[in-house]
Amino acid sequence: MSGDDNTITARATAQIKRSSRWQIWEIALWALAVAAIFVLPSKMLILTEIAILALFAISLDLILGYAGIVSLGHAAFFGLGAYTAGLFAKHYITEPVTGLVVAGIVSGAFGLATSFLVLRGSDLTRLMTTFGVAMLLGEVVNQAAWLTGGADGLSGVTFTPILGFFEFDLWGRTGYIYCLVVIIVLTYVARRIVNSPFGLSLKAIKRNPVRASMLGISPTRRIVVIYTIAAAYAGVAGALLTQTTSFVSPDVLAFHRSADVLLVLVIGGVGYLYGGIFGAVIFSILRDWLSMITPQYWMFWVGLILILIVLIGRERITRWQILLPGSRARMRRTKVGDATEDSK
Repeated sequence: MSGDDNTITARATAQIKRSSRWQIWEIALWALAVAAIFVLPSKMLILTEIAILALFAISLDLILGYAGIVSLGHAAFFGLGAYTAGLFAKHYITEPVTGLVVAGIVSGAFGLATSFLVLRGSDLTRLMTTFGVAMLLGEVVNQAAWLTGGADGLSGVTFTPILGFFEFDLWGRTGYIYCLVVIIVLTYVARRIVNSPFGLSLKAIKRNPVRASMLGISPTRRIVVIYTIAAAYAGVAGALLTQTTSFVSPDVLAFHRSADVLLVLVIGGVGYLYGGIFGAVIFSILRDWLSMITPQYWMFWVGLILILIVLIGRERITRWQILLPGSRARMRRTKVGDATEDSK
């Protein structure tokens, strides 16, 4: 290896290390989430809902923001994880963490089995394919009433204390802490993934898959891996919903689940993980506030806000991101990359 190659490798390694460091605003964000346990004791249920939606959005961001795979059927993995957690608790082990792991494995395996469907074709093809998978799974759940309860949902699901020590309470405090711990751990893992050489290769594939292949990067293998990981994340989010509500119905596989999580990413932004978290907070607060003001027409106002975001442009709305440490460097790298692409 020549001296220039060594220099490029050293710079790339240093860049990866810088990107993987926790920023001050990230630590402050999680500190606020922890502080909410004591500051907002009456809002535990909605905070739990936000945490689950945020994890679901992170799972979609892994394939949309980093691999460029648009999906309208991501609820398939969310719903599969929800039903897996419920059935596992009803027929086998009622300990939540064990069920959470099993749900993630089952959803990840289903994601691996269906990943070949998104390897070829355009974005429109992927949209229809993923939507079709979710519809098929939803119909299977609806018809298998002997196992899933059908349209009435799965009843009789109970859970023992978490790890045998922490029992779920009626106010949702334990449930929120449980979900918060899970999302912090999985966000940390996701950060390590996207800020690794593997994550950089995903960005290269998203930008230009043909050129990535010429550089020796295998798009097929990496897309399968990240799709499987994203499916497992969505399954864990679905399992959390079942475990914190002790109920699961075909609604977890409904189209609006996939649409809502896409809307969350549109609001929060794609390609930096925390877009799913910020989007989940904004979307949930807006939905609850608008549903109180106009219970019958809250979806109209949410749709209007989405149209405004598209018309005005995310770049103008999210200029506050420039204030976040590391955002200026990320924007400069993006502009340099775009300029390089245009010049070639």
